[in-house]
Amino acid sequence: MGTPATPTRTQLDALLDNGYGLAGALSRLPGENLNYRLDAADGRRFVLKLAGEDQDEAFLTFERSVVDVLSAEGPELRLPRVVETLGGDGVATGYGGTRARLLEFVDGTPWCDAGPPSDARLRHLGEALGSLDRSLESMHLSEIDPTIAGRSHRWDLARAHQHRDKVSLVEGADRRRILEHAFHLFAAVALPRLGQLRRSVIHGDANDENLLVDGDRVVGLLDFGDCLVGPTVCELAIALAYGMLDSPDPLATGAHVVSGYLETRGLDGGEQEVLFPLVCARLAVTVSVAAERRRLDPSRGEWFVTEGPAWRLLERLADLDPVEAGRRLMAGLRSEPFADLGAPAEELLERRRRHIGPSLSLSYREPLKMVRGRGQYLYDRGGRPYLDLVNNVCHVGHCHPRVVSSGQAQMARLNTNTRYLYDGLTDYAERLCATLPSPLEVCYFVNSGSEANELALRLARARTGRHDLMVVDGAYHGHTAGLIDISPYKFMGKGGSGRAEPWVHVVPVADGYRGRHKGQGRDTGVAYGDDVGETLARLPEGVAGFISESLLGCGGQVVPPEGYFETAYRHVRAAGGVCIADEVQVGFGRVGTHFWAFERQGVVPDIVVMGKPIGNGHPMAAVVTTREIADAFANGMEFFATFGGNPVSCAIGLAVLDVIRDEGLQQHAHDVGTRFKAGLEALVDKHELIGEVRGVGLFLGVELVRDRGTLEPAAAEADEVVNRMKARGMLLSTDGPLHNVIKIKPPMVLTADDVDMVVRSLDDVLATLG
Repeated sequence: MGTPATPTRTQLDALLDNGYGLAGALSRLPGENLNYRLDAADGRRFVLKLAGEDQDEAFLTFERSVVDVLSAEGPELRLPRVVETLGGDGVATGYGGTRARLLEFVDGTPWCDAGPPSDARLRHLGEALGSLDRSLESMHLSEIDPTIAGRSHRWDLARAHQHRDKVSLVEGADRRRILEHAFHLFAAVALPRLGQLRRSVIHGDANDENLLVDGDRVVGLLDFGDCLVGPTVCELAIALAYGMLDSPDPLATGAHVVSGYLETRGLDGGEQEVLFPLVCARLAVTVSVAAERRRLDPSRGEWFVTEGPAWRLLERLADLDPVEAGRRLMAGLRSEPFADLGAPAEELLERRRRHIGPSLSLSYREPLKMVRGRGQYLYDRGGRPYLDLVNNVCHVGHCHPRVVSSGQAQMARLNTNTRYLYDGLTDYAERLCATLPSPLEVCYFVNSGSEANELALRLARARTGRHDLMVVDGAYHGHTAGLIDISPYKFMGKGGSGRAEPWVHVVPVADGYRGRHKGQGRDTGVAYGDDVGETLARLPEGVAGFISESLLGCGGQVVPPEGYFETAYRHVRAAGGVCIADEVQVGFGRVGTHFWAFERQGVVPDIVVMGKPIGNGHPMAAVVTTREIADAFANGMEFFATFGGNPVSCAIGLAVLDVIRDEGLQQHAHDVGTRFKAGLEALVDKHELIGEVRGVGLFLGVELVRDRGTLEPAAAEADEVVNRMKARGMLLSTDGPLHNVIKIKPPMVLTADDVDMVVRSLDDVLATLG
């Protein structure tokens, strides 16, 4: 909405005389809007509110109707009712098309000028807000003009995330960290729930200037200019954010307000869960807008009145566990959002040491106990959200409701095995094969990527009659004994004893950053592919097959250069071997440009192995091959996996394919991944520690080096970055043979806002490491 030019006294006098037949003393009221107090000659007092000619008349009518409803049936509050013009209208028009409204003056002391609030005043505030919300809930949303019902503005708490990009305007890394956390908490906890909560007309700005008090009672409410339709709980959250300012015990202060609110209007479980994140979000919006305004005009003192107290409160709330903070705001009321979340991490660690094998590792220096997941987020026991940037298993998002309900429904109906006929098996096989190029058309279903890779080796050996395998240096293909033997990442890593089997032949990883063929431009991929041919030339008996991840995960998030697979596959097939593409980590649209990562190089493997994302966390995997190879494998020995391809797994697999298609996640991976990579690349010039950013779609890697000339790996620094990012609520991990690559392979529902937060935070963290 346009703001009119500041009027002259002559213009104001003319507006009052022509519109209302009034004259008197005028004084500008504090605040960012053009509001004036009028002490009329007849002794009455008013407030004159000015707005530009583009002020929406429908909204002015709506605002008046809100005050009328509250005046007729709302709480016992003094309200700024509209004074009609001489012509019987609610709006007068003055200089330059300026619209003006004259409101009755409301007596009372602003909350911010009334001194520290007593417990009684806090409770009465809650009672008044509860009564206010109950009255406004009587306004039927279906009868409100759709343009008004859909109205938003910069202070709309339900859209607090619109200000996340202002974090970079704030000075000081620690303050940026706190602000990121507040917006992150809103996005992870509040935003997913807001659409399910009760909605109504809300005042939307019960701040410490708009609330008027007399002793221990709230007696008036001003400024209905931020009225909108939104989640009703936002009303309480906004008032809490201001009511808790400079309190010696802000959560106890807030609890008094909430207890009063509950006397007149209840809060359901969802509203209780989001209340604390919404309070933090309102404070975050306040300081973000202040940072933006400071860049525009730092001399406007009225813009920054709340900035200091808001920062002080936000800093006190930032490190609190949301669950405990929510409990305290609810004054100990026990309800679903704050139910017992099990044993603390310390206790679980001790029990784990007694009963779980010590080679089963934990992430991070201080292990996390997670209690639930949703979308791209995991939540710990304290309710603190973590952005999951490494879990490519929950491909379409943690606990996706469509996947969960499909599995639940099928489990309640039938679960058996592939020795019986059921639609799910063939339906899923047909859908899966439809994503692959010809002649890949025959499926086998198992329970894990390890099982799938084991089966792929059997298929290759059955087809060729040979036993030897060719693998890529740094690769990892599974945890069985046979797969450890073909995984250099394991047998050449910590605890490994080197290549144990003479039938395993290792070729160099096609690494354009570190490898021996780096710097050869467009010929790099061909050169690495020819390495495969040179190795085959030394093997007169040939090999059963060549297995490689389409993009190397444990090898360091390596993207093989163009031409590599075309050249390598040509050599392998010329020697009579088959080509196996391990898509366990990178398939199902993750690369963005294609559904399968091998398609990026224009090749068609003979066998494709898939797992991890296939079931979104449900244990399933698959192998798809050609009819020729499948027929060779059918030598009389039955293949059977007890749980592979069971009806529940097939239902879940179909749901995952449906979600990828219906939510456009492949294109989303391309768009968000492109943004992510560009953001990371922008950090290269700022931080010498970054050697290279690489990857495609939502499969990215950041290699850290101590010297860009020698490429000395910065493994300790990479570990430090990961742990500091974890402390900020973002989960990363390291990988690669040198353990210096930060890997990024999040659920596909990662958003652009998430990406920007990660890049900003990584920038701050790297700055502290030099």
